[in-house]
Amino acid sequence: MSTPKIKIRTGNQMIAEGALYAGCRFFAGYPITPASGIYKTMIEELPKHGGVAISAPDEISALAYCVGASTRGVKAMTATSGPGWSLMIETVQYALMTELPVVIAVVQRLGPSTGGATQSAQGDVLFTEFCTSGAYTIPIFAPSTPQECFEVTTLAVYWSEALRTPVVILSDKEIGMTAEDVDVTSLKPFEVNYRKQIEHGDDYKTYGFSNLADVPLFAAVGSNHKTTITGSAHDKCGTLQKNSSETIEVLKHLQAKISARAQDMEYVKLDDEPHADILLISFGITARTAREAVRLLRAQGRTIRLANVISLFPIPEKTLQNAAQGVRTVVVAEENLTGQYRSVIQHLFPDKRVESINTIGRMITPEMILSVVNTL
Repeated sequence: MSTPKIKIRTGNQMIAEGALYAGCRFFAGYPITPASGIYKTMIEELPKHGGVAISAPDEISALAYCVGASTRGVKAMTATSGPGWSLMIETVQYALMTELPVVIAVVQRLGPSTGGATQSAQGDVLFTEFCTSGAYTIPIFAPSTPQECFEVTTLAVYWSEALRTPVVILSDKEIGMTAEDVDVTSLKPFEVNYRKQIEHGDDYKTYGFSNLADVPLFAAVGSNHKTTITGSAHDKCGTLQKNSSETIEVLKHLQAKISARAQDMEYVKLDDEPHADILLISFGITARTAREAVRLLRAQGRTIRLANVISLFPIPEKTLQNAAQGVRTVVVAEENLTGQYRSVIQHLFPDKRVESINTIGRMITPEMILSVVNTL
């Protein structure tokens, strides 16, 4: 067993270090609280790894630069918060439509608009997932500790490359800016991969596939293969088409390739209690509060199970339904006004009572969770 090696790291620093480990070699960003720590670390460290880090004039340019790098086959990432994400949405949709991998770290703060730059929140759950016309699924992963920030970033890069799609790391101010002990010898990074590229053949199609769930082979712009990259509706060659049968097939494929691998992306840390009558679901910083609340409740003799959801989207339906077996009540704790994640998962529990614990402008405390659970 290796001797622990402790470093003091913020979640933002660990996202940057995870990206470097996973092979990210291009970063473009614009400083914005509370995501600036990722920007700072990448600007300082990426050149040491043979990569390029650019300070962009705005968030629109930052993501556009990253997508441009991705057209050359380079792993690229940017980082922002809610106001910057607002500006990036058109380019996010372009990356989705053109099947270009890119990772976007969104470190949440209080909103809407410019909101509270130094106030934490978990209010961008629906904003990040449902930002596309057509409501295509964007994989979203939510870490709850600096260690998970590292591991989740390697996971996000993996799935972005494997599926040729934008992927979001949804963090928050408390995780991103709080410095903590991290045992770097215990980190569990995900497998490092690269998008599959065309090796030979004269009949290459930029978006070629046989089955809807296939991921097209990649050819870099400027390679020996002709590539046509357009954000407009197109056929498998990239030729603009409005609503031909092949164009509709391509549009269905964009969702099918994600849906077909939804179970493979499921990542939920379950703190099981075999005879539990309550399932507590949470994510991000609130999952840490939930862990303490569960400890206190069990000390009181309550039987409760905890599901810390890391893969928010695609919704880990099978894992959550299995976690809810045998319980009477499902409680979802999240730091936003309306219970955003609860609103998209409550249909999974038609025979259960589903309760929300919500707050805005302050963190959820263990006492808040205890006060609700003890009434159930």
